[in-house]
Amino acid sequence: MLDGWRALSITLVILGHLFPMGPSAWQLNAPVAATGMVMFFTLSGFLITRFLIEDGNIRRFLIRRLLRIVPLGWLGMFLAFLIARDVTAEEVAGNMFFAANLPPASLVEPGEHFWSLCMEVQFYLSIALLVAVGGKRALFAIPLICILITCARIYWEQPITIVTWFRGDEILAGATLALIYEGWLGERTRKLISLPSIYFLLPLLFASADMRTGLLPYLRPYLSALLIGTSLYYAPGWLRHLSEWRPVIYVAQTSYALYVFHGIFVHTWLGTGDTLVKYAKRPLLLTATFASAHLSTFHFERRWNALGRQLTRPRDGAAAEGHKAAAAVDQRSRLN
Repeated sequence: MLDGWRALSITLVILGHLFPMGPSAWQLNAPVAATGMVMFFTLSGFLITRFLIEDGNIRRFLIRRLLRIVPLGWLGMFLAFLIARDVTAEEVAGNMFFAANLPPASLVEPGEHFWSLCMEVQFYLSIALLVAVGGKRALFAIPLICILITCARIYWEQPITIVTWFRGDEILAGATLALIYEGWLGERTRKLISLPSIYFLLPLLFASADMRTGLLPYLRPYLSALLIGTSLYYAPGWLRHLSEWRPVIYVAQTSYALYVFHGIFVHTWLGTGDTLVKYAKRPLLLTATFASAHLSTFHFERRWNALGRQLTRPRDGAAAEGHKAAAAVDQRSRLN
């Protein structure tokens, strides 16, 4: 199911960014892309927190996660700088240190979508610090922090933004889902997310990604967590079979690289021209995106992932037990 949701999340992001989603007057592109992003953040928070619950080795976690994200992130940023050309030192520093989404924002136009990578890395460092200071039991603070961020969003009227302290609840809701799934918040709480409500939650989640739906956007993190959490217990057979379909798994495997490259190529010749010419080039843009994502995932990124495993290889029998548990959860979270 996680493969299926990841594939759907990147598909919605690409559709929302590159193709018209209905008549322009309906303004559906932003809600479609935002639905994909909240799913992505939910999955990230869920998988990362489960890794820390089952392993808890901060050094291993940081090395593997940063080597998973940073090399391709930096490569994408370098390409964005080349395309933008006139880039300031502040913009370079903000992007390279994954702080470009924080005010004053220092994103460059070909790499505007890297705000999400900034938030990802900030989450990795924050949750690692939380566990390093308070141990695994410090993860109990996640639901409270998540609710506080949502309250801040409501108070300062921030239904959607790229700033971490007004968007972090999308990741933390996924992290809370991990606590529920692992039974940390009690059996009653777990039963609440195991109700057969996928058909109801999916359209509600899409509505919450539309800023014209009143207070519903403030519930977006929780609707996404409920949707994905419910699917882990109850999902229609056709949905499970679809999630196991090889093309879906392939899209899920390459999702990170697809995200990085699609936003860059749209700012090249492949994304220029009037409406007719621009959309006539879309097949070429998609071809370039998928080809680059394939090479990145199975060649460039694979080398960095292998390095991460090598650097965190256990050196004694005691460490081997912890590594064994980490390997099991790492196998499940390989797509994150």
